[in-house]
Amino acid sequence: MNRSIYKYMLLCCIISATCISCSKFDQINTNPDTTTTARSEWLATSMLGSVTVSDISTQKAFAQPFMLSKYTIWKEGGPESMQYNRFGRIDFNRLTVLRNVDPMIANAPSEALKNSYTALGHFIRAWQFFQTTMRVGDIPYSEAIKGESDKNIKPKYDSQKEVFKGILNELDQADELFKTGADFSGDIIYGGKTAKWRKLVNSFQLHVLMNLHKKTADADLNVIGRFQKIVAERPLMEDYTDNFAVEYKNSAGSCYPWSNTPVQTNPFIIYSALTTTFVNPLKANQDRRLFYVAEPAKAKIAAGGLASSYDSYLGLEPSNTMADIVATYNAGNFSDFNKRYVELFNAEPVGLLCVWDVKFLMAEATIRGWVSGTTAQAYYAAGIQQSMKFLVNYTPVAYRHGVTMDDAYISGYPLTAGVALTGSIENRIKQIITQKYLAGFLQNCDYNAWYENRRTGYPEFVLNPATNLNTPSTKFPLRWLYPSTELTNNSENLDAAIKSQYSGNDNVNETMWLLK
Repeated sequence: MNRSIYKYMLLCCIISATCISCSKFDQINTNPDTTTTARSEWLATSMLGSVTVSDISTQKAFAQPFMLSKYTIWKEGGPESMQYNRFGRIDFNRLTVLRNVDPMIANAPSEALKNSYTALGHFIRAWQFFQTTMRVGDIPYSEAIKGESDKNIKPKYDSQKEVFKGILNELDQADELFKTGADFSGDIIYGGKTAKWRKLVNSFQLHVLMNLHKKTADADLNVIGRFQKIVAERPLMEDYTDNFAVEYKNSAGSCYPWSNTPVQTNPFIIYSALTTTFVNPLKANQDRRLFYVAEPAKAKIAAGGLASSYDSYLGLEPSNTMADIVATYNAGNFSDFNKRYVELFNAEPVGLLCVWDVKFLMAEATIRGWVSGTTAQAYYAAGIQQSMKFLVNYTPVAYRHGVTMDDAYISGYPLTAGVALTGSIENRIKQIITQKYLAGFLQNCDYNAWYENRRTGYPEFVLNPATNLNTPSTKFPLRWLYPSTELTNNSENLDAAIKSQYSGNDNVNETMWLLK
C-alpha cells in the first residue's frame, strides 16, 4: 500500500513539473508584441486581393478570357482551347476565401466598423457565388463554407434560382450596412470609402438583375421591381473613377498584367493579335478608340500606310485555322495590342465591373421598358463617353498614333450615323451590347463579354465547325463542367444537382436555368 501511494505521488509530481515546464515554455516563446487574432483590416485586404488582384491573371493567362470572347487570337503552338471554344472542369476555389468573412466581422473594433466589414463580407460572398454559378449552374450556397462551424464538408447544392435570390438579398444587406457603417481600413480598391462601396454594391446588383432578364415573370425574384427600386433610391457608379478596378505600380508582380518591363518580363507578347470581331466595328464607325488600344499592321506601314489611318489596322478572324492565322501573322497583316500595354507598368487599371457596363445596362433596361425618365440614347452615350475619357486619361500622347479624342469628339461621337441608337428593339440592344463589348477590351476578366454573347447573341461570333473544338462542332458550349474534387468528395450532392438540372448529364452543351 505504501509503495502504491509513493508511486502515485511520484507520478503527480512528474505531471505537475511537466505542466509547469510547458507553461514556462509557452510564456517564453510567445511574442508579447504580436496579436493572436487576425485583424479585420488584414482579412479584408486578403479577401479583396483574392477577388481582384489574384483573379486577374498575368501574361498568357491574362489573354485567355479575351480569346474566349474573341478580342484576341493566339498563334503559339497548337490551337488554344479558349480561342476554339473547348471547355473543361472548373474548381470551387473562389468559395474557400469566404472562410475569412466571419472572423473579419467578429474582430471589428466598433459597431460602425462592424457594419462596414459585414457589408464587405456580403459583397464578397455575392461576388464569388455569382461568378461560380454563372459558370456551372446549381452550386452549394446555403450550406457552403460550413466545414468548421457546422462540420459540414459535404454541402448540398442549391438551385440556381435560390443562389440568385441569396445573392440579391446579400447585396441589399450590403447597401444597408454600408449606409450606417464607417470608412474602414484594409480596402485596396476604394480606400475604405463606404460611399464608393455603396455605388459598387448597387451597380453590381443591377448587373446581376440584367443577367436575369429572362426571369422577369418570376414573382419571387421581382427582377424589374428590384431594378427600379435601386435606380430610384440608391447611388450608382457615375464615372470611371468609380470602377471596381486594380491599379498597378512599378514593382515585380505588381505591374500591368501584359507589361514587359525591366522589373516584370513577359515572353508571350509575340503571340497575340487582335480580331476582326473587335477591330472591324471600330473601323466601320470611324471610332478613334482604335488608335488608343491597337497597333497598325506592320505590312501596312511597310507599304506606306499611316499609323493614323483606319486602313492600317487589320484584325484576324479567330475561327480561322491555326495555319491560316500563322501565315497571316508572319506576313505582318495583323494589328496587335497598343504598345503602351507592353511598355508601361501602369498601362491602365483593370476593371472587374466598370461604369460603362452600368450605363449600357441602363440603356438596355430602358429599351426593355424596365425604367424611364432618361432616354436609352443618353445612357448609351454616357457609356461610350466614359470609355473614351478613360482611354484619354490613361493613354500618353506618344501612344495615340497622332489621333486625338478631344471633348468635342467625345461629346458628338455617340450621335453620329451608324452609332446612335436606331431601329427595332432588337437592333438597339445589338448596338448597346456591341458598344459594351468594345468598351470592355482588356477589362472584365471574369468572362463578362462571353456571358453577354451567351445571354443576347451579341456581338456575333463566327462558328466554324472545321476549327471549333466543342463537341459537337456545330455548337458553342454553354457552361463549364463541375470540379473533379466534387466528384470525389461530394458526389452524392453533385449527382443530385446534375440530375435535377441536366438529366444526369454534366455536359458543356446543357442549358442552365438562367438561360431558359
